Order: sequence, then C-alpha cells, then structure tokens
Amino acid sequence: MKKLPTRIELMTPTIEAIKQLGGSANTDEIYEKVVENLNLSDTLLEIINGKTGQSELKYNLAWVRTVLKNKGEISSGGKGIWILGDNDPIKVTSSKTRQIKEADKKEADEEVEDAEKWKAEVLEVITEKMSPSAFERLIQRILREKGFSQVEITGKSGDGGIDGRGIAKINGILSFHIIFQCKRYKGKVSSDEIRDFRGAMVGRTDKGLFITTGTFTRDAIREANRDGAPAIDLIDGEKLVEKLRELRLGIIVELREHITIDEKWFKDF
Repeated sequence: MKKLPTRIELMTPTIEAIKQLGGSANTDEIYEKVVENLNLSDTLLEIINGKTGQSELKYNLAWVRTVLKNKGEISSGGKGIWILGDNDPIKVTSSKTRQIKEADKKEADEEVEDAEKWKAEVLEVITEKMSPSAFERLIQRILREKGFSQVEITGKSGDGGIDGRGIAKINGILSFHIIFQCKRYKGKVSSDEIRDFRGAMVGRTDKGLFITTGTFTRDAIREANRDGAPAIDLIDGEKLVEKLRELRLGIIVELREHITIDEKWFKDF
C-alpha cells in the first residue's frame, strides 16, 4: 500500500504547488494541490496525528513550510498566505533536502509543535470543559464577530441537526440566510451526516454551515461541494481555533520583544 510521503519528500511538491498556484497560495490551496499532484488516497489523507487529533499530512506540511520559510525559500504573507522568495527558488531536489541541518529540523519541530500545541489545548477545553449549549453560544459569538446578524440558536430534537440560523452580509449590501450545525466531538464527520444536514436545510435557507471540533472525511468534503446540490461550508477543529485566535476569543496572544545587536553598526560608528 502506498505510504504517506515523508516530510523531506513533501518539500519539492510544496514549492511546486505554490508555483502552479501563481507564486502565492493559502494553506488550504497548497494542501489540495499537493494532494492532487501526488494523487494521495483518502485513506492516507485521513491518517490522524496523535499529538493534535488533526490530519497527519497537514501537520507535516506545516513542518515543511516552516523549514522552507527559515531557509528563505518562501515567506509568510499573513492570514495563511505563503509566497515564493523574491528570486524564484531552484527546484529542491532529494540531494539538496538531505543537506538540511539537524539544527534546522529541530527548530522547525519546535515551531510547529508550539503552534499545534495551543490548538490541541483549545480543542481539549472546548470538547471536555464546555457544555453543548455553551459551545453553541460560542459559535453564535464567532458568527456575530464575523459580521453575521440575527444569529440565533434554534437547536431542538427532530430538526435534522440544525442548531441555529443567521444572516450574512457582503459589503453591507448583499445578504443571504444561513443555517448552521455545531458538532462538538473529536471524531470525523461523515458524508452521511452532511447529506442529513442538507436534507434538513433544503428549502429553508440560502446556505449551510457545518462546524465541528473534529475533522471531515474526504467523502464529506466532496459531498458538501457536490455539483447540483446546495453548497455547505465546512469549518473543522483547526479552522475553528484559528478563528478564535483571530478574534481573540478566549485566547490571549502575547507579542514578546526580541532584541538583536547590530555589531556592524557599532564597528562603523
């Protein structure tokens, strides 16, 4: 059976993916392009990282981006955007990637582990220490912070898993109604659950939003975007905690001052 590519083996595909996407791309675009180019199976994509509870491939790609960033091959443009260096980097070859110093690997390990650790801790708090009703109120707060109006919790048994509704506005002019479902658990959301949710929302709304602290199977993602059916937007656990950080909801971000001594300045003074 085909194995998941190693981190070193993912370096060239990552750079190639960004090139193919026009020299810049967000994290999701890089992931999907790498999956497409390497023709990775659903079974491989659904391997879970034991430390984070999220995708092993996504975790490894985060490590690869960190190494490439530290080597100057790519840079972060903020909000999950990655950009090739000013000079189009030479294609990374297997021989070149083997030259990565152990110190560089260790630095990347620490950066990625720190970045993923807080996400896992937030998800642990949400799934273990929040009540289902509190979680629904949290989603309500997030949607309001993102500009939704008339957001209300409507969850009740026998309603097809619909937990709430709201109105989203685009540039303060266009608006559309949404119905959302919140699933607070560590497992995978299946395509059947997406179909059930769509069945409950058809004829009642313009758009569906499915939010989970877990992950979505590849079949679920395909079902959510199936041609000819009302589209359903998906937010998994990783995206959920990133939104919490962006909005500073329950997450305190401390920026520490880093001082570098410019010895050349003193010598030339």
